[in-house]
Amino acid sequence: MSTLAWLLLAVSTIVVLFHFVMPAYNGADWGAPFLNRLDGLNRLFCRFLHRLPADNFDLPESGPAIVASNHVSGLDSLLLLAASPRPLRFMIAREQYERFGMRWLFHALGAIPVDRSGRPEKAMREAVNALKAGEVIAIFPHGKIHLPGDPPRKLKGGAARLSAISQCPVHALMIEGIRLKGVVVASVFVPSRATVKEVAVLYPEDGAHALHEQLEKIYT
Repeated sequence: MSTLAWLLLAVSTIVVLFHFVMPAYNGADWGAPFLNRLDGLNRLFCRFLHRLPADNFDLPESGPAIVASNHVSGLDSLLLLAASPRPLRFMIAREQYERFGMRWLFHALGAIPVDRSGRPEKAMREAVNALKAGEVIAIFPHGKIHLPGDPPRKLKGGAARLSAISQCPVHALMIEGIRLKGVVVASVFVPSRATVKEVAVLYPEDGAHALHEQLEKIYT
């Protein structure tokens, strides 16, 4: 087969996937056809390469919510997006948000950059406003990859503070079954048998400190 024929076949395959297959796997309404197709692509990728079950974790159909999760690899964000029935707005370190070639995607997905060395309160205000608008904020409380065998690491207080301010629950999740734990890039492409399980729904009635202690028990 000639190079031109291979190129036409590749383009045709991409067109078919983008217009017919990806929408069939779309599981959250991002409000734009292109983002919905990306959602479908990610779910297809996670389901078949990483054996992620098709079932979503529970979230209210509407209204604000916070998703917290352990952080064991570079695959984690993709798994959470693929397992969520609603769009997630991740709070991520600004240096990750500004990574070359990725900013446009993070911006399109509504990620909130956190300037940990300068003005982290700006990100908190943006997250609070998103919750007031009924969106779902996703946070890795450890702030970076942290494996069960690593030395204990104090959790960041963002999830508990956001919950106390917005008076909305925190859905505590646990990611398991990642083959390349502790690895950022390769973990995305090496097959796993991943699961995303909801282990608790925490409410802020007793204040941010009490909720933070509950998160510490789950993730440390």
